[in-house]
Amino acid sequence: MHCIPGVWKGALKRCRKLFPRCFGVAYFKRNKKMKSKASAAKAGEFAVPRISTLALALSLACIGMAAHAGTDTSNWVSTKTDAFLPRVQTHDSTGVAVTADKVAVDMAQGEEKSVTVALQLRNKAQLDSFVKELYTPGSSVYHKFLTPAQFAAQYSPTQAQVDAVTAHLSKAGFKNINVSSNRLLVSADGTAATVKQAFNTSLKRFTHEGRNVYANETAAQVPPELATIVGSVLGLQNAAIHHVTHSGLHSTQKSIVQAAAGTETSHTPVQYPGIYGAVSTPAASNAVVGTISEGDMTYTLNDFQTFLSNNPSLPKLTPTVVYVGSQSSDESGEVEWALDSQVIYGASGGVKQLIFYTASSMEDAPLTAAYNAAVTANVASVVNVSLGECEASAKSSGSQAADDAVFEQAVAQGITFSVASGDAGPYNCDTDSQGNPGVANTTTKKKTYDVSEPASSPYVTTVGGTALFTTSAGAYNGQAVWNEGTAQTGDGSAVRIWSTGGGFSKYETAPSWQTSSIVGTGHTTRGLPDLVFDAASASGTYIYITASNNGGTAAGVVGGTSMAAPMFAGFWSRLESAHGNNLGFPNSALYAAIPSNASLVFPVTSAAVDGDAIDYNGWSTTYPGMKANASGWSAATGFGSLNVDKLNAYITANPTVFPAK
Repeated sequence: MHCIPGVWKGALKRCRKLFPRCFGVAYFKRNKKMKSKASAAKAGEFAVPRISTLALALSLACIGMAAHAGTDTSNWVSTKTDAFLPRVQTHDSTGVAVTADKVAVDMAQGEEKSVTVALQLRNKAQLDSFVKELYTPGSSVYHKFLTPAQFAAQYSPTQAQVDAVTAHLSKAGFKNINVSSNRLLVSADGTAATVKQAFNTSLKRFTHEGRNVYANETAAQVPPELATIVGSVLGLQNAAIHHVTHSGLHSTQKSIVQAAAGTETSHTPVQYPGIYGAVSTPAASNAVVGTISEGDMTYTLNDFQTFLSNNPSLPKLTPTVVYVGSQSSDESGEVEWALDSQVIYGASGGVKQLIFYTASSMEDAPLTAAYNAAVTANVASVVNVSLGECEASAKSSGSQAADDAVFEQAVAQGITFSVASGDAGPYNCDTDSQGNPGVANTTTKKKTYDVSEPASSPYVTTVGGTALFTTSAGAYNGQAVWNEGTAQTGDGSAVRIWSTGGGFSKYETAPSWQTSSIVGTGHTTRGLPDLVFDAASASGTYIYITASNNGGTAAGVVGGTSMAAPMFAGFWSRLESAHGNNLGFPNSALYAAIPSNASLVFPVTSAAVDGDAIDYNGWSTTYPGMKANASGWSAATGFGSLNVDKLNAYITANPTVFPAK
């Protein structure tokens, strides 16, 4: 059969020798009864007799088995993509809780499956040192940001290393192999069989959280010569995916009441600059802002124009959409993308350009590719991410390591990623039957705290949420940690918490700017959030949305850290624009300046729910999660919220901390 690639012909011969029972009349055989050379030529190298579907399937399985039988994988090396299947908690057909490996079945070997191989950074120790010096006043490289070409030349994998990876993929049978411009991501199309051939792991299917999903049975492995090149293999599971982090009103939630004067009331995006002191700081007319999205952006773009029509003080703008990978028709995230874009634009006062970097799905590989597209384009100085997943899942799939490499390049180029800390308090890995986080059903779980990824990355600015209080005139009048208590999940299967994400990573080492004197002794991992802004539903924002066929009228009030993160992105773009887009990643400078300059932030004050003091993001006073501080940094509310005008003045007056334009 000439349609069988040459790489499989040897496998076919081995298969016929090793598994002769598979090759009776049921399979391809040389037709010795052909009456002429012409008929033989017409039939091809092998004649195809009538065979059953089962026989054909068995034969194809034999080919795959024989091909793999010739490869010695005994010395292959595990990547950062762990065995995902055994770590997924699901249920069997009777409803009994089991791990997924107990109920999963093999994925059909011919089922199409795309992967993204994330490669390791080169000269990583040197890059870490450079990034630290890049933001150290007085350093010879202080704020000398790299271009994508300079980064690739010094820290990306070499072309020879990439060639070795692509050769391995091609040999395994992958097609359509593509390499990102920074040589960090290699994508390819194949099947379950080629995944087994290339990475020595099987993919298995099962039902989880109402979806038909799959996951890899064992850790993804590669030959020893690729061990220092390949970091992780993305696309081997879709049991854990990212979720948006916005919040609506819930029928059973409690109102947060501040002890002092002031009320919790909703706002429009254009009111937030006045509330957070962005009055004298000019609009971000010289800055470009990106935001990560997914699916079809048609409704989002229409809603943005409706928003502009109803806010004539803002300059007109047509956002740009960059589809990363294939374009999806999914419209389920419309509320999120409308919230992100309208809050960014309202907080910024208008940017030079707003770019949607749009992924094809909420799975790990497409989102990592979207982050990477924003970084390699090197156009936006600020990029918003209102998404997250359980950090343990991201660690196990290998996406955390892949994302960190992309985000570190962003820091080296002077790009700031603003990432939402999540809306599930310290319970991002405890989910309901639909995969929504924030469920803590048992005493044990209530004491097991976790954070969200990519919020936990040390190369992003993580933004949590508060309940905002204003005066009758609309001026700032205090804020409390955002914790609206619990509400029943959408499917009615559990009760979840609606509260700001915050805590300490289990895997990311604390960055140099998070010293023990700031985050507390005994903490050696990344603490989050760094800052907070309004996120409570009751003090949230009105957005324009047409996806629900409401004619473009103002939707119900939307909150969540999905509102807080784009708010910071908008404010930071104002500061970037005012200072020549030369501020770069702000964390080290903020952690240096805020502790001794309290006026740079609006602190978090105490509040109460039904008379009980609320100063935590957890389930109750018995299981408080992370505590908020009235001053200084805390793992519930960071440093508080920026006072934009005062920070702008501080930047101008202190070029050794923040470089002037």
